[in-house]
Amino acid sequence: MIRELSDPTFRNREQALALTSEASQLPLTDDVLGLAAILVRERVMPGPAEQGDAIHVAVSVVHGIDYLLTWNVRHLANPNKLAHLRTVCLRAGFVTPGLITPEALWQMEGDLP
Repeated sequence: MIRELSDPTFRNREQALALTSEASQLPLTDDVLGLAAILVRERVMPGPAEQGDAIHVAVSVVHGIDYLLTWNVRHLANPNKLAHLRTVCLRAGFVTPGLITPEALWQMEGDLP
């Protein structure tokens, strides 16, 4: 994530990096790298497996994160891909986190009592 945010072409780079400066980073374990490779091989996520969408999802899945917050509705928060992602993760022995956009999260918060 930090690599992507550090790219000089990333919009609002300074603000994004400031927001993540105190966030903990989850390790890229062998399980994470293996699942990312599976996600690319099974065409759930685009390659390369070592970075980008595949690694973001794999980190979230392997580390048991409840929600992956993203604006990426093409590859991540895409309802048309969710069943395929869940199937591949389940076959690998993992539960898929909720993939949600900030707008959907704000709507969920508005529904709370």
